[in-house]
Amino acid sequence: MGMRPQHHKAVCTLTVSSLVPVLLAVLIPGVVGGFQDAVHITAILGESVVFNCQVEFPADHPVPYVLQWEKKVGDTGLEIPIYIWYDSYPTHSGEGYEGRVSRVSPDSPYGLASLNLTNIRESDQGWYECKVVFLNRSPNSHKNGTWFHLDVHAPPRFSVTPEDIIYVNLGDAIILNCQAEGTPTPEILWYKDANPVEPSATIGIFNDGTELRIANIRHEDIGDYTCIARNGEGQISHTARVIIAGGAVIMVPPTNQTKQEGEKVQFSCEAKALPGNVTVRWTRDNTPVKEIAALETRVTIRRDGSLVINPVSADDSGQYQCEVTNGIGEPQSASAYLSVEYPAKVTFTPTIQYLPFRLAGVVQCYIKSNPPLQYVTWTKDKRLLEPYQTKDIVIMNNGSLLFTRVNQNHQGRYTCTPYNAHGTQGSSGHMEVLVRKPPVFTLEPEPLYQRKVGETVEMHCDAQEAEGTQKPNIQWQRRDGQPLQRNRV
Repeated sequence: MGMRPQHHKAVCTLTVSSLVPVLLAVLIPGVVGGFQDAVHITAILGESVVFNCQVEFPADHPVPYVLQWEKKVGDTGLEIPIYIWYDSYPTHSGEGYEGRVSRVSPDSPYGLASLNLTNIRESDQGWYECKVVFLNRSPNSHKNGTWFHLDVHAPPRFSVTPEDIIYVNLGDAIILNCQAEGTPTPEILWYKDANPVEPSATIGIFNDGTELRIANIRHEDIGDYTCIARNGEGQISHTARVIIAGGAVIMVPPTNQTKQEGEKVQFSCEAKALPGNVTVRWTRDNTPVKEIAALETRVTIRRDGSLVINPVSADDSGQYQCEVTNGIGEPQSASAYLSVEYPAKVTFTPTIQYLPFRLAGVVQCYIKSNPPLQYVTWTKDKRLLEPYQTKDIVIMNNGSLLFTRVNQNHQGRYTCTPYNAHGTQGSSGHMEVLVRKPPVFTLEPEPLYQRKVGETVEMHCDAQEAEGTQKPNIQWQRRDGQPLQRNRV
């Protein structure tokens, strides 16, 4: 049914204090087509459309007119202006239509009242009315404006899609959700490895095709599932890969390394897993590296799982192990040894050392060396000592001095300086070597004791110093070197 135009009387009251020219214009609806002749137009989302509206001048004589385009608001019966044009005046564009509506060029093949709407939105769908109002003309006929209905078609677009990769265990149940929007409403189709999904006792399609449900997953259910959304304007697809989850596996394990003190070392520990949320844990000699105070400021575990120590110190030598897991199955581990090399160094200098008179004795040089010790030089009373040319003195493999028979001439101030392939970190401090007569036994154990199993045996031993009044320290040990059992002694 046609819509009747509404007529209003406008009363204008002017109060002026001086002469002001006033133009009084009476707006009369122009002669345009009726509602029953509505034009239906279909447009594609994002494209442009022209509403072709003719202007029929009274008696074919051009007169001034106002062009107004309105859009009907749903089923409310209300119309909102989206475009108003009057020659030589600024145009008005309604909210949401700014920059998208314009009057077509008078030189175009369209009617003078035609409207160009660009960048079509889905919200643009609906009823539009073209109104032409002539100025300074008495009404001689009244007709409704020309009506247009705009249908906006949009190709499908996904609003919900499943994850690209879905990790499962055999026997699991999953739901793949795929939803799409568009005009007309898209149809949803499901494919597995390029073949249409066939519903079965464990596979079903629900909720207008938007849900693919798989229960009690088996090996044959593993694969690529593709959701296709299509309508008359196009087709889109999204593929989700269903994969059996697997535990972490170390692909690039760490390898043994040798570094010099002060250098940087990096141990690799590259792992793969499904899913790939791999956690890497590093330990040194079974202690987490993050809990070793000496490493705290020098150790870094990188995102790829590798361990970096920068710089390394002599005490960093040891067995390093990486352990990887993604929560599935047992953690996997691999280890490597770090050897830190440095110049030989003296770690401790005793102020006084004693040698037993007329017995064998040792003056120790406490050394740490990597690579192994090559040789040690000694001084006695600030003069170089040549053990190989000195009677009764031998340099042991650990660098200490062995005196095969001590005499008073061996007393003095000694220093030692160790060397290896990287050189030395310096000499020891001065060690005062004193020659003393050894303690003597005042009571010795018997050569042989015979007892039955389970019985108790007592062995007596006592001694006194040859010089001084201090009691000697007495220690017991088995001749075969085996340790004594403390709970039985």
